[in-house]
Amino acid sequence: MSQSAQDLGIGREALERRLSDASDLVTVALDALLPRADGPEQRLTEAMRYAALGPGRRLRPFFALEAAKLFDIEERSVLRAACALECIHAYSLVHDDLPAMDDDDYRRGRPAVHRAYDEATALLAGDALQSFAFEILAHPDTHDEAEVRIELTRRLARAAGAQGLAGGQMIDILGIKDDPGVVLRMQRLKTGALIGYAFEIAVILAQPSDAKRQALLSFAQDLGLAYQILDDVTDAEADRRKTSKKRPAKANFVTLMGVDEARARLSMLREQCRAHLDIFGARATYLRESADFVLDR
Repeated sequence: MSQSAQDLGIGREALERRLSDASDLVTVALDALLPRADGPEQRLTEAMRYAALGPGRRLRPFFALEAAKLFDIEERSVLRAACALECIHAYSLVHDDLPAMDDDDYRRGRPAVHRAYDEATALLAGDALQSFAFEILAHPDTHDEAEVRIELTRRLARAAGAQGLAGGQMIDILGIKDDPGVVLRMQRLKTGALIGYAFEIAVILAQPSDAKRQALLSFAQDLGLAYQILDDVTDAEADRRKTSKKRPAKANFVTLMGVDEARARLSMLREQCRAHLDIFGARATYLRESADFVLDR
């Protein structure tokens, strides 16, 4: 049985400080890495920075940093890979908000990039953030060994592409609502792939035992699915409270099984997440409790 945060002397306040410290660390690193320009392309680099350095909890980089602590991995490599991951996540949000996709005017309390700038600039900013992620990973500063840099790059490309985020978004656009297998695949690709990569960073850099590798990747898979189910439940309950016209129903577990059963599935996944980390003992305390923190949001 996993020990609780209280048993180990770690409370919610300490966890929130840990999350905040990781977010600040990544923000400072991203600020240093992201390009600045004084020429005609300055509008593009400003939009990239607006998207990547805006408010947010930076959960994916936090998971990467915490997973690395399980194996005492050098922070430099993890931090750069986490910044690359955050660039991919930022690009995906820029494109998600576009009128051709989700058509959202605001993101985290601020105008979306296509509203703060324009649609063409938003498209280019997303494209440039995506390519910049791979530039970060390919740089020798990320790791001394070229083979490691190649593997970090390959795995992120897969997580972001047709077999990951982009593929999941395509399934979402198709709107297949009556096939649980397709909906599960959509969620694993659209949300789970990037969360999974956060943990793959540690696996690539540490080369742990098969048991620890499987435990970490299973945690990532269940956490990613739980994260998306919680988003679906939250959206459904928010729509119930609205008196204005509801958004068109999207394919998700709530539309398939209803809120109550989705919440039951969420509870089961939460327990599975905690159990996956038992192999790491007390070293995984912050990671274990951070899963509860995310799923209680």
